[in-house]
Amino acid sequence: MENDSPIARLLGVMARLRDPDTGCEWDLAQDFASIAPYTLEEAFEVADAIARDDMEELRDELGDLLLQVVFHSRMAEELGHFTFADVAEGIADKMERRHPHIFGETADNEAVSIRRNWETIKAAERQSKAQSGALAGVALALPALTRAEKLQKRAARVGFDWPDSGGAADKLREEINEFEEATEPGHKLEEAGDMLFAMVNWLRKQDIAPEEALRAANRKFERRFAAMEAMAARDGDDFAQLKLDAQDALWSRVKSEE
Repeated sequence: MENDSPIARLLGVMARLRDPDTGCEWDLAQDFASIAPYTLEEAFEVADAIARDDMEELRDELGDLLLQVVFHSRMAEELGHFTFADVAEGIADKMERRHPHIFGETADNEAVSIRRNWETIKAAERQSKAQSGALAGVALALPALTRAEKLQKRAARVGFDWPDSGGAADKLREEINEFEEATEPGHKLEEAGDMLFAMVNWLRKQDIAPEEALRAANRKFERRFAAMEAMAARDGDDFAQLKLDAQDALWSRVKSEE
């Protein structure tokens, strides 16, 4: 494989791993369903490397994500469905089709027109796949916050949306009240979902991506918690053995030093 392109080499590696006679036992045992969680995990790790601005890590994580595409494509090829080349050609065709202002005859480069054309083309594609509903095609496997945001944006495109953030804020307050009034576990769970959905809607009206906001909050909490543990250790204490008021005091110290 020394003279192969990097992509051809990777495809060859996967073919050997999946060889029925001489391949890897673990790789041969996998199917689409068993690999799907790894695909999602690798996509999240790409996002994490970007968030940390770690370009070396990003290169590695993109390789891991590419491997997932190659893995799925190889299994599909073995079953006679499609090949990696079909996947690459399909996405190239799609990008050319969705960018007529670049690859077609139209010269309209205005951002609003481009966005409108993009959505019109995507809607036509969904309709051709018998996915004609406004909410059709929003992947079930997306993180719940991201999927809620996408569902709401789809609904907004056909006019089902608050005219401003005030309506969304009122709805959030209403859902908080309904959650507080709920007593049965099942009802409580339902109202919790409605409350989160309303929060996503309100944040969307502020042009804030909820998934991004929560990821940032998670990172901040991890950073501050680790700093608290380090402070406790420097003071000769075991953080887990401290009373809550002492832990809270460390939290305040960490915040004040940021």
